[in-house]
Amino acid sequence: MADRLAALMAHFPVNAQVFNTGALCGINTVEGDGTHGQLHLVRRGAVEVRYGKETLHVERPSLLLFPRPLTHHFVTDPERGADMVCANLSFEGGAGNPMASALPDVVCLPLEDIFGAAPVLALLFEEAFEQRCGRVALIERLFEVVMIQVLRQLMESGDVHGGLLSGLSHPRLRNALVAMHEAPAQEWTLDDLARVAGMSRSVFATTFRETIGTTPGRYLQGWRVRLAQKALRRGRPLKVIASDVGYGSEAALSRAFKAHSGQSPREWKALGVSAAGKA
Repeated sequence: MADRLAALMAHFPVNAQVFNTGALCGINTVEGDGTHGQLHLVRRGAVEVRYGKETLHVERPSLLLFPRPLTHHFVTDPERGADMVCANLSFEGGAGNPMASALPDVVCLPLEDIFGAAPVLALLFEEAFEQRCGRVALIERLFEVVMIQVLRQLMESGDVHGGLLSGLSHPRLRNALVAMHEAPAQEWTLDDLARVAGMSRSVFATTFRETIGTTPGRYLQGWRVRLAQKALRRGRPLKVIASDVGYGSEAALSRAFKAHSGQSPREWKALGVSAAGKA
């Protein structure tokens, strides 16, 4: 079976920066900063999690994932607290990261339910609560491993309904999605993608739209534009980018780019530079 996460994680990786290793007591707030998501691991203790108008009650060791910036509050016993390890998440591409945008606002999973994560979590917690050389760098890498395990868990459990993760969970659609992710420059037709998925043209088109919420053509355009945005941030020439992502000319890429994002490539890049300069 094709690796459903390989191309996604290669093009749009996630990086973790640890900001807490220890007990949180009383009321603690994590402010949404407009940039980072967060991944929290509750090792011990009860935690009430408040975000917006919602409240979660965590009674056993669990993982809490906020893939996008969202202010949230932890309420724990003021004396006993809860042992937690927390990290900010930086998704390549920010709000345009396909995995971050595909996830629900909050994911809460008991640690014991994350298949294959026990050894990684055991090492992560051991490092988090000891003072060892290189501990922060190691913990951050382990957080990134846990993030991949969570994505795998969500895909294989089928608990996420609608969007990219649902498509990657589908036994046939995922083949077409992986093909687009791995070869964006190929001149994919609806017939080609249906053939890769092992479905008839009409059934493929209908199933894709109902499962993912968009058409195959629109999805492919979005994937190409995301790759173009990544290349623009790295300073690559637009003419080279156009060829790499499947467009025959700068003009063709610019039209697709504007249709998807509402801005031309140059407008989008100028806005990004301006925002970075103010940060």
